[in-house]
Amino acid sequence: VSSSWNVGIINGLSGWTVSVDDVPADTIARRFRYDVALVSTLKDLEEDIMEGLREKGLDDSTCTSGFTVVVKESCDGMGDVSEKHGGGPAVPEKAVRFSFTVMSITVQAEGEEEAVTIFQEQKPNSELSCRPLCLMFVDESDHEMLTAILGPVVAERKAMKESRLILSIGGLLRSFRFYFRGTGYDEKMVREMEGLEASGSTYICTLCDSTRAEASQNMVLHSITRSHDENLERYEIWRTNPFSESADELRDRVKGVSAKPFMETQPTLDALHCDIGNATEFYKIFQDEIGEMYQKNNPPREERRRWRSVLDKQLRKKLKLKPVMRMNGNYARRLMTYEAVKVVCELVPSEERRKALTELMELYLQMKPVWRSSCPARDCPDQLCRYSFNSQRFAELLSTTFKYRYEGKITNYLHKTLAHVP
Repeated sequence: VSSSWNVGIINGLSGWTVSVDDVPADTIARRFRYDVALVSTLKDLEEDIMEGLREKGLDDSTCTSGFTVVVKESCDGMGDVSEKHGGGPAVPEKAVRFSFTVMSITVQAEGEEEAVTIFQEQKPNSELSCRPLCLMFVDESDHEMLTAILGPVVAERKAMKESRLILSIGGLLRSFRFYFRGTGYDEKMVREMEGLEASGSTYICTLCDSTRAEASQNMVLHSITRSHDENLERYEIWRTNPFSESADELRDRVKGVSAKPFMETQPTLDALHCDIGNATEFYKIFQDEIGEMYQKNNPPREERRRWRSVLDKQLRKKLKLKPVMRMNGNYARRLMTYEAVKVVCELVPSEERRKALTELMELYLQMKPVWRSSCPARDCPDQLCRYSFNSQRFAELLSTTFKYRYEGKITNYLHKTLAHVP
């Protein structure tokens, strides 16, 4: 990095301006150069690094190389950011932010076997440790635009993977290498970055090759099989069709990879959307149980609406939970509680259905801390040990008592919760 590393904010399109015509180019994106942003982050952490070296009893004058920095990358759409009553330039009403967090710094002193961790981010999910790299006026669904703007970011990141950064920390030049972990993406963004079909696809999972039908048959036993490199290989097969197969056969061969993977992401489960997805599911189960759906086949829409308003009324009366248009995190957290299931059970006629519903919620509440926590082994070791057992029992309930809902179908996040968290 040049000695003048205080390159300020640069035009996020860096040289692509010719390709963007309908929006003034200088409003569309702003970003920091990736290496510059990392340098300024390490400079911010200078005191922490020196303190970490001292705490671990390392002589800082001998530790000049062997530093490893793990960086978590995140990218998400930011919904509606339209000007409420302004006459600014015409830009898309949505924005996307790409950011990173330094998760840990380790050093391997010369002649030592083990690397020593000298810095660990205590609050990795806090907005205080999250550093924005690029802000853009783009709709996250506009794949072409997103890739055009993030193209240079990907190129810079690739260049940094293979090289070392030499930077003065504590008065001495030290050499750092970076590992990038793209774990801060929600499912929609992962599918977009990794070339997978959208979330309604029969290939329901961003972590394994299972189809929706398979996932509903076998709810718990799946291992994580997808990876960025494999997705790239599959895209090549999709593009060239080397075995001259029909569209359906080809699609089955590449398991729903039908666009070019653009940016490497690490397989993860997004806890907030897991909460929301599963709460939506429970909300529907509550409705169906109030209407004793397990005895009926295909009740009319009016009848379902009636169950829903009964449920909403009860939740509002007993839990002060106002109905929402679209499930959000706060509603999900209040709905997925022991109190909520007790209140719903007041409306469920049969005793054994009430028992099953309560057991379902109890199992869920046992499982939830594991995927909510940054470090389950430390925060909830007991629940972690019991997770596989709980998820098997949960799946068993769904495929027997609640069979009417899970015959041949299951939602993406329920599959992930049961199959991939363990």
